[in-house]
Amino acid sequence: MNETFKALADPTRRQIIALLKERDMTAGDIAEHFNISKPSISHHLNLLKQANIILDQRQGQFIYYSLNATVFQELISWFMQLGNFGGKEGD
Repeated sequence: MNETFKALADPTRRQIIALLKERDMTAGDIAEHFNISKPSISHHLNLLKQANIILDQRQGQFIYYSLNATVFQELISWFMQLGNFGGKEGD
């Protein structure tokens, strides 16, 4: 879980996640939304992959990245176990 939080701490990686929320994308598609080098985008993608936040799948000569929904479900479950979010005191 610690790797997940470290990966989410970076604003660029959070922006990548927001893009992937809309649709699966290649590294080139993602890079078009940033003013940083393609090797930097690859580094961010690798960190997100290591944290299991995103998945990659080769389709022909391209690798498409997508969100790993399972990790987000686990995070939501973990947060809910911490306490009563959104409820009234005493619920």
